[in-house]
Amino acid sequence: MTLPTLLLVGLSTAIFVAAASAAKVYTAHPGWEWLAATLALYTIGNLIMLRLISILGMGVALSLSAVVQLVAVNLVAVLLFGERLTWTQAAGVATAVISVSIFVIGPYLDSR
Repeated sequence: MTLPTLLLVGLSTAIFVAAASAAKVYTAHPGWEWLAATLALYTIGNLIMLRLISILGMGVALSLSAVVQLVAVNLVAVLLFGERLTWTQAAGVATAVISVSIFVIGPYLDSR
């Protein structure tokens, strides 16, 4: 995976985390501005995902993005919004990270 591809994954994650945060704020303070921000951010994030799908393939791009977002969104939920993960939920996040790590590096290991 190249540095520009990793940067695109990071950018899409930041945008999706911002979208999720805007959605969380919208639930507490409904208003058109939060709804518009949420929709715009999700749209931009998905446009970046289209590029990642063309680079990495659908399976790798969406799996990698989903798990990176899973970790990032849970960090924001815990650190900024005061939510808590149960041990079972934390184990689920850890299992997802391990699973996608194997999925992403698998082709490189198989080619040896």
